[in-house]
Amino acid sequence: ELFFGAVVQEDRSVLDLIDADYTFVNERLAKHYGIPNIYGPRFRRVTLPPSLDVRRGLLGKGALMTVTSMPARTSPVIRGKWYLTTFLGVMPPDPPPDVPAFAERKQDTTGNTRPPTMREALEKHRINATCASCHQIFEPMGLALENFDATGTWRTLDEGKPIDASGVLPDGTRVNGVLDLRASLRTR
Repeated sequence: ELFFGAVVQEDRSVLDLIDADYTFVNERLAKHYGIPNIYGPRFRRVTLPPSLDVRRGLLGKGALMTVTSMPARTSPVIRGKWYLTTFLGVMPPDPPPDVPAFAERKQDTTGNTRPPTMREALEKHRINATCASCHQIFEPMGLALENFDATGTWRTLDEGKPIDASGVLPDGTRVNGVLDLRASLRTR
C-alpha cells in the first residue's frame, strides 16, 4: 500500500509500478528481502541496490507473490492468470468444469524418490492439447516467477533441483525469470 501510495501521491510514472528501484520495508520485511541494517517495526522507503533488482516494482513484492500462491506451495497458474489480468487486462477463460483438482506433490518419506518440481508437476498441462491451449497463454508468466516461493522468498532450488523459470510468452517473447518478464512488460 505504501509503494502504490508513493506512486500516486508523488505523481510518479505508472512505469514505477513495473520497475521502481525503491520499496517500503520494516525490519521483518527487510530480512525477508535480504536488505541489511533496517531495524524496528516502522516501514520506511529504501532504495534497492542492483543486487536486489528482482524486488523492483510490483513483481518483486513478497505480498503479491504470497496472495498468488497456495498456502504451502507456489502456483504458476494463479500467478500467470494474475499477471495476465493485472498487467495486460486479459481475463483468461475459466477451466472446464470437469478438470480434476491439482494433485499435490507428495513427499517421499523413504528417501527413494524426490517429489517433482512445480514445472514437472505442471507438465501434464503442456502435453494435453486441451489444457495446453489455455495454459500456454498464462503459465509461462507464472513459471517466470517461480524463483519466489509461496511467501515471496527468493529461491534457486525447487525440490533440490535448479528452478527453470524460462518460457515463451504468447507473442513469442522468450523469458527466463522475473527480470525478463518485467522487461517484456515494460516494452508494451
